[in-house]
Amino acid sequence: MLGFGSSSSAPGFSFTVGVFAAPNSSQSSPSRSAKSTVTTPVNEKPLTDTEDDLIKRISFLSGFMVAFKDQIHTDINLKPNNGPCISAHKSLLAARSEIFKNILSSDNCKAPPTDTDTITLSELSTEELESFLEFLYSGDLPADKFKKHVYALYVAADKYEIPYLQESCERYMLNSLNASNALDTLDISHLHLKKKLKETTLNFIVRNMKSIVSSQKYEEFASSNPHLSVEVTRAFVESIF
Repeated sequence: MLGFGSSSSAPGFSFTVGVFAAPNSSQSSPSRSAKSTVTTPVNEKPLTDTEDDLIKRISFLSGFMVAFKDQIHTDINLKPNNGPCISAHKSLLAARSEIFKNILSSDNCKAPPTDTDTITLSELSTEELESFLEFLYSGDLPADKFKKHVYALYVAADKYEIPYLQESCERYMLNSLNASNALDTLDISHLHLKKKLKETTLNFIVRNMKSIVSSQKYEEFASSNPHLSVEVTRAFVESIF
């Protein structure tokens, strides 16, 4: 019996079916059944998000921010060090921070929500707390709010263990480093044991030693941070030799 083959094709695919003649009676191996092979497309690329898809995703995620701004089903009050409480959602706070999660898991917060459910954030002013919550709900902040509140947000991010907020603050501080804010950045990086931020800031100060050290701000900084002033001097001397 003669073997025969047939093939069909579609764009991007190949499909072949072959039927073989029956083996000779002298052969001891079992007969082979029909064999088919299928190949997958080789030219197609995985679909990627279009600009419209990204806009839809952002709009979808912004629902959290809408719920916060419109105070929809809020169930916890956050009290700043000045001004009235700001209402938020326990579930979001717990999702963003292990510290908040532990606080909200306490017996006092497990009870049904009441008007008195309050967490005090004494390290934040009203404006700082508003920006803090805006970041927790949206994952970002306008540049002007980062500029105004970055140090307070950095401290809060460290205290409440919110790595993404801390990384965002650190990135902003590095990108906006200048002669007028370098000493503040050095101080906060030292207090929070951030080696990379501290080294980068210290190197910047050394490169701009004359303008920074001759300022009134440096005199005040040296008076309140003598140990860091020594580090600045040592780094400057090492850069010369």
